[in-house]
Amino acid sequence: MTEQDKKVERYKQRQEKIKNNVDKRVAEAQEEKGLLLIITGNGKGKTTSGFGTVARAVGHGLNCIVAQFIKGTWDCGERNLLEMHNVPFYVMKTGFTWNTQDKESDTKAAQAVWEECKKALEDESIDLVLLDEMTYMVTYGYIDLKEVKTALSNRPKMQSVVITGRAAHRELIEMADTVSEVRSVKHAFDSGIKALKGIDW
Repeated sequence: MTEQDKKVERYKQRQEKIKNNVDKRVAEAQEEKGLLLIITGNGKGKTTSGFGTVARAVGHGLNCIVAQFIKGTWDCGERNLLEMHNVPFYVMKTGFTWNTQDKESDTKAAQAVWEECKKALEDESIDLVLLDEMTYMVTYGYIDLKEVKTALSNRPKMQSVVITGRAAHRELIEMADTVSEVRSVKHAFDSGIKALKGIDW
């Protein structure tokens, strides 16, 4: 056997071992239920990832809703697209909280959206709920953490939820099935580059 043949054989053995391990884990994963996913961290792309999950679900014919708690006043390319596919949006519409500097107004706006979310989290016909920037609402005290946990715990068994935003509360992280942290390595804005339509928003 040549040295090249030996390399090929070693590669095949490694790949076979990986395949066997993956197959074993797939076979062992027997529980079927809706998932709670949290996408947090200081990096760019959390909302985009959440919308990607919604787009995937819509592509499979699933019923989705989206709640936006912070960026509601911006033109939103993902919203423009998903509304064409009959995805309902519940939008806080006050924009970034540092723009309003009015906690009472922001709390009322957050609560109005949260009321719609609670209905969705009780509705078995809804397969996926995206709670975009929900972490801030808990951090700022606009929405009660205990109430959020109760709604998530009591949702229909096969309903999935995606929560995005920085600094997700540890109790939400403990509840979640999957948690991803987006880390900022470099951001164009820090170099004075304006946000680009269709890329950044």
